[in-house]
Amino acid sequence: MREQEHIVKSFEEELEAISTQIAQMGGMAEAQLAAAIDCVTRRDIALAERTVLEDRRIDEMEHDIEEQTVRLIALRQPMALDLREAISAIKISADLERIGDLAKNIAKRSIIVIGDYETPARLMQGLARMGKLAQGQLKAVLDAYAGRNAEEALHVWRSDAEIDEMYNSIFRELLTYMMEDPRTIGACTHLLFIAKNIERIGDHATNVAETVSYLVTGEMLVDERPKSDQTTTTAISALRDTQ
Repeated sequence: MREQEHIVKSFEEELEAISTQIAQMGGMAEAQLAAAIDCVTRRDIALAERTVLEDRRIDEMEHDIEEQTVRLIALRQPMALDLREAISAIKISADLERIGDLAKNIAKRSIIVIGDYETPARLMQGLARMGKLAQGQLKAVLDAYAGRNAEEALHVWRSDAEIDEMYNSIFRELLTYMMEDPRTIGACTHLLFIAKNIERIGDHATNVAETVSYLVTGEMLVDERPKSDQTTTTAISALRDTQ
C-alpha cells in the first residue's frame, strides 16, 4: 500500500514539475515578446540582437519538456485527466516555442527596418498597440493554464478577432504607403511581416486557450474560431484600383 502511495505521489510530482516548467517557459516567451515589441518601437538594435540570441533558451526548454513528458507517458501510462495534463504540456510547449520563434523574427526584421526607414509615428503606435494586445493575450492564457481556468481561456479564445482587426488596419495603411511611394516597398514589406508575426502570436495564444479548455473540461472546442483577417481581399481590391 505504501509503495502504491509512493508511486502515485512520485507521478504527481513529475506532472507538477512539468507544469512548473511550462510556467517558466511561458514567462520566457512573454519576456521575448515584450523585448521584440520594444526593439521595434524604440528602434533599439542592441536589444533586437539580444532578443534573437535569447530564442535558443526557449527552444531548449521546449525540447526538455517534450522529452520528459513522452518519458512520463511511456513509463506511467496515465489515464483521463493525468493523460490530458501530459498531452497539454506537449501542445502548449510547442505553441510557446513558436511564439518565441515569431518574436525572434520580429527582432530580426526590426534590425533591417531601423537602419533603412523612418517609420511614421502613427504606424509605430499601431504596431505597439497590436503588440501590447498580443502580450495581454499571452499573459491571460498562461494565467488560465496556471489556474486551470477554462472560462478565462475561452475569453482569450474569443478575443482573437481583435488582433486580426488591428492587423487588417495596419495592412491597409502599409499598402497605402507602398502605393504612394514605391521607395518604401522594401521597408514596408518588413513591417508587414512584423505585423503578421504579431497576428500569428495571437493565433498561438488562441491555440493554448483551446488546449487549456480541453485540459479542464475534457472536451475539444467545436465552434469555429473567431477570425477577422481580411488582408487578401484588401490587397486584391487595392490592385484593382491601380489598374
